Amino acid sequence: MARTKRGNYNVFGHYTWCIPGVADIFILLGMLLLGALAGNLVNIPFVAILGAEKGGEYGMLVSYPLMFIFPMLWASGRSRRASMTEKGLLLDNSFFAPLGGALSALLVVLATLAAALCCDAVNSLMPPMPEWLESALKSMTTGSFWVNFLCVSIFAPFFEEWLCRGMVLRGLLARGTRPWIAIAVSALFFAVIHMNPWQAIPAFALGILFGWVYYKTGSLRLTMLMHFTNNTMALIIGHIESLKDCETWLDVLGSGYWLVFCACILLLALVILAFRRIETPASGNFEVVKPLFED
Repeated sequence: MARTKRGNYNVFGHYTWCIPGVADIFILLGMLLLGALAGNLVNIPFVAILGAEKGGEYGMLVSYPLMFIFPMLWASGRSRRASMTEKGLLLDNSFFAPLGGALSALLVVLATLAAALCCDAVNSLMPPMPEWLESALKSMTTGSFWVNFLCVSIFAPFFEEWLCRGMVLRGLLARGTRPWIAIAVSALFFAVIHMNPWQAIPAFALGILFGWVYYKTGSLRLTMLMHFTNNTMALIIGHIESLKDCETWLDVLGSGYWLVFCACILLLALVILAFRRIETPASGNFEVVKPLFED
C-alpha cells in the first residue's frame, strides 16, 4: 500500500475526506447548537467577573470559537475514518482561469460591498428589532475594536465559511445535488445559524453570492475574503460616530440610495458575467485526493 500526500492547507486537510450528505447536515447543525450551549456556559464566569457588558464582549473570544469545536471534531473524525478507503475533495481550490486569482479577489470584494448595500433595501422593510437584540448586535460592532475585529472579521469568516461552504455546499455538490439547489440549501443553513430574521434574510442573500463563487472556483479563501469584507465594513461603520444611529444605508444616503442601488445591481451583474467565464475542470470544481492508503 502506498501512502498518499494529503495536500491542501493543513488546517483544512483534516476535513478533506468528510463529504457530508443531507443527514449529516442536520448532525452538523446539532453539533453547532451543542457548541453554542457550551459557549453560553463559558460566558458565565466572564460576566460574573467583568460584568454583563465587558464580560459578554471578552467572553466571545472564547465562546464563539468553542461553538464550532463540536462540528469540527465530528467532521475531523469522519474524515479520518474515510481517508483510509475513500477519495476526498479539497476544501480550498484555485480554479480562477482565465480571470486569475488577483482579479477574482478584487471582483468578489466589489461584489460583496455591492450586495451588502443592496440588502439594505430589504432591511428597511423589516419591523424594528427588539431592543435586546439591537443592543447585542451593536455590541459586536461598537465595543472594543480589536475584540470585535477578532470575532467579527477573523473568527466569523473562518468558521462560518468552513461550515457553510466547505462542509455543507461542498458535500451537497459532491453528492450530485443540482448546483442551484445546493447553493440555496447552504445559504439557508447560513441564514439559520444567525438565529434571527434581521440577520438571516441578508445572510441568505449573501450566502447565495458566496455559494455561487465557491461553486465556480472551489476557493474557500475567496468566500472567506467576501465574508471578511462584509463584516469588516459593518465593523468600521459601527465605529464611525456620525453613522452609529443609522440603521441602513437608506438612512445615510436618503433618496440617493436608489441611484447607488441601481449602480450596485449593475456591478453585481458584471461580476457574475465575469465569473461565468471561469473554466470548470472536467473533473469538477474540487480537486480529488486519493485515500491515504490504497492497494
